[in-house]
Amino acid sequence: MSTTIEKTDVLVIGSGFGGAIAAYHLAAGGAKVTVLERGPWLKNDEFEHDYKLGSSYTRIFDFVVGDGMSVLGGNCVGGGSVVYFAAMPRAPKFVFDRHGGIGRRMWPEAVSRDTLDPWYDRIEESLSVSKQGWEDASYAGGLWAAACDHAGRTANPLAAAIDNSKCVNCNFMMAGCRFEAKQSLTVNYLPAALAHGAEIRPLHEVQHLTRTSEGDYRVHYNIVDDEDYRLQTGSGVIEAKIVVMAAGAGATPVILQRSETHLGAMPHAVGRYFSGNGERLNTAIINEDKAAEILGLTRGDGNLPYGANAIGKGPTVASWDKLDGSLPEYSRYSLEQLYFPPGLGTILAQVPDASGPTWFGREKKEILKNWKSWLTIFCMTEDDNEGVFGPPPATGNSMRISQQMLGRGNLSYKPTKNTWNGWNQADADVKEILEKDGLAKVMPWTNDLVGAYTVHPLASCRMGDDPATSALDDTNELRGHSGIFVTDGSAVPGALTVNPAMTIAALAERAVPHIVAAAQARGVAVTYGAPAPTGYKSGRDGVLPLLKQKRLVTV
Repeated sequence: MSTTIEKTDVLVIGSGFGGAIAAYHLAAGGAKVTVLERGPWLKNDEFEHDYKLGSSYTRIFDFVVGDGMSVLGGNCVGGGSVVYFAAMPRAPKFVFDRHGGIGRRMWPEAVSRDTLDPWYDRIEESLSVSKQGWEDASYAGGLWAAACDHAGRTANPLAAAIDNSKCVNCNFMMAGCRFEAKQSLTVNYLPAALAHGAEIRPLHEVQHLTRTSEGDYRVHYNIVDDEDYRLQTGSGVIEAKIVVMAAGAGATPVILQRSETHLGAMPHAVGRYFSGNGERLNTAIINEDKAAEILGLTRGDGNLPYGANAIGKGPTVASWDKLDGSLPEYSRYSLEQLYFPPGLGTILAQVPDASGPTWFGREKKEILKNWKSWLTIFCMTEDDNEGVFGPPPATGNSMRISQQMLGRGNLSYKPTKNTWNGWNQADADVKEILEKDGLAKVMPWTNDLVGAYTVHPLASCRMGDDPATSALDDTNELRGHSGIFVTDGSAVPGALTVNPAMTIAALAERAVPHIVAAAQARGVAVTYGAPAPTGYKSGRDGVLPLLKQKRLVTV
């Protein structure tokens, strides 16, 4: 019995920043676009204000424990944008000149802060990114800024994709925004893609790719059960002329590894050079009396002077004193106040000055009583791209351990001396700032339980000019496999020292004209030139002259 194989022009794998942006522009340009997303499609009123197992919290996250590195990512329509904190800084200029461990510039020569700025502009317009004022800072962010000032440092409000007129300071950004205050892709690019005819299929987990005799691609998927992600309820195949890989830096390389037996050899860099964005977390336990004495904090009604762990929003204030391009590589980093909800944070937090175990036991139980006085500081440093993916699991990107969220992955990460150097300097800086005059006691989260950890996985299929150390060329096309493009965080060459969503999105915008050109060459009737999903056109008008110089076809 023969099985009918569906056909589409462009098949997009994943609906986060890389997938949603490509889907919108290609659909708006006239292509038939199908998006496969392995996670569920939750509407605003389904985002629950709790962190219970089985809630939206576990349904829309993917937490994969590897060997020395664990990765927390989005698992839903909208991908990481549904669970991110909407911090949208541009990467510093020096990042694009980094060498890392390969002895040469990691980024393609064609990509620099200057050449990426017009594409950053497109994202700012599309996601309504704006610099936050001090009046928008959370209470915890204000304390972090005051502590930096007290220690002779500077701090700045973050650029963010947030409509503060809608934000209610509920502190549940990480579980999806009920109020559409956060500019998740579910309120801009994805609705715009749907309006232009794109189809989005949730709970479709791509397994591998094969090639037809005509040179098109067949994408093989399983349908995942809505409640128990370990179960499959069906499977299928869709044929496409162009494939856009945007499953995330923890899944895109696994799909390509599994496809190697069907498509032929993959570039050496597929599944190598993984970066956790150099991330590190510290917990500070604020001395409430000192917060009142040193910083002058006071609140009435018997409330603690600080006591802000349960109020506010995600990160609003960062210290960028060490984002100085003249400093040696691996000593540049940003320090950002970050609200992390109860659960993982309380488990991994260590006890300052512990006499016994640092992350469990009697002393840990004591500091948990003061959870309202905790302040979390997020460090984003420069690492050495030391992550390597082993053989792929039988299905998916990990061996699922629980009904939702938790899996065991094949990522191995052994931090180098350079990476530890960055972590140690950032940890010392946080300690120096917050422990000045007894304001707080600080300890980094433990690596003993799940290894290092990242919420911003990068570089597992990175772009570059050197075929030996990059999987993609400077147009985001997979080397040796024309018609496959990678537009998610795995394309970013290395750690950025700041939150990466803005850069991932800008690179995806930059890749779209090249994807359009490849689709045209394969007979797809598609053009480039749609405005922002909001209808604004200045960002588009800023990049069209660049494309004419390269003779890329536009409207």
